[in-house]
Amino acid sequence: MMRIPRYDGAGLVNLVAELERRLTGNAPSPGLETGRAAAVPAGHSFLLVLIDGLGHHQLGHPAAAAIAAAERAVLDAPFSTQTAVATATIATGLPPSRHGLIAYLLPMPGIGVVNMLWWFPIDGGPEPPAPEAFLPEPNLAERLGAAGRRTVVVEPSGYVGGPLDRILYRGARVIGAETDAQAIDLALDQVAEPGTLVALYLPHVDSAAHAFGQTSHDYATAVAEVASIWVELEARLPVGAVMVGTADHGHVDVATHVEFVPPEGVVVYGDSRVLYLRGSASAVAGFTETLPGRWVPHGDLGSVWGPGPVHASFADRAPAGLMLAPDHHAYRYPGNDTRLVGHHGGLTTAEVEIPLLVARR
Repeated sequence: MMRIPRYDGAGLVNLVAELERRLTGNAPSPGLETGRAAAVPAGHSFLLVLIDGLGHHQLGHPAAAAIAAAERAVLDAPFSTQTAVATATIATGLPPSRHGLIAYLLPMPGIGVVNMLWWFPIDGGPEPPAPEAFLPEPNLAERLGAAGRRTVVVEPSGYVGGPLDRILYRGARVIGAETDAQAIDLALDQVAEPGTLVALYLPHVDSAAHAFGQTSHDYATAVAEVASIWVELEARLPVGAVMVGTADHGHVDVATHVEFVPPEGVVVYGDSRVLYLRGSASAVAGFTETLPGRWVPHGDLGSVWGPGPVHASFADRAPAGLMLAPDHHAYRYPGNDTRLVGHHGGLTTAEVEIPLLVARR
């Protein structure tokens, strides 16, 4: 079943807008609808904990009990349900339709299809322009800064300064942490200052789910690690600060990989659980008939990327339609050919639904 994400008060973009409104009084997107907004207490600063890959449907894992106890509502991840798309939504406070980063693999005129995490053309085309200029201005950190507020990102040291960081974090202070203990200390130290939004990024669950799957010991260990981080953050949260947690997407384990090479005249991008296709109508139609899954033409997609006004380059990036992988299937093709156990990117509830977690000391 195709689950179109919400952007009208129950989505990740609305959580970001809610926090921006709390800190500045304004935001370019709607905040959370009344019931969900009421779950987030007032505070002088906010700690946003982004647990990569821990969707709402994964909170039933025994190791996630401490996190599940903090869930106050369910939100929707933006589409496609990928880290690059979701973090761009957080960094801008805009839905993908407006910030323009609508897929993990994305076409750029004159360059080809670009990997948005690592900023390189997958087919050997010319180098893309500087990533810092990719997202619209001003972004969330720049708007908060103009209002006299601070934005701080705490993430593993190995991520600092990478291509995705350069896309996302104009105007923010980015601090690298060598260990979980250091990440906790840094986040708590920064959120103690009033007027601050701290984003703490935890990659543990996503990494384990991709490599080992949700029934593995490694996955259980990763979930237990982020639960322990959540518990310690809650116990030490400065008075007056509020901690809100969520994910960028959920996860599904895959049993079957569908491998192919795109035919002449068809451009394939998107991800492993959903293909974005462009080309002549006859070439695209012929290709989709060779694949398992559900073909959804662009005209039937509705507001899957969110409301308008759309990004100036949206038409250059939007597909003729989507090929949605069947349950427990993923697509492998040049530029997206790593064999993994866990995947995301599609429009199932397991991939779209993410938690709204709240804690206040």
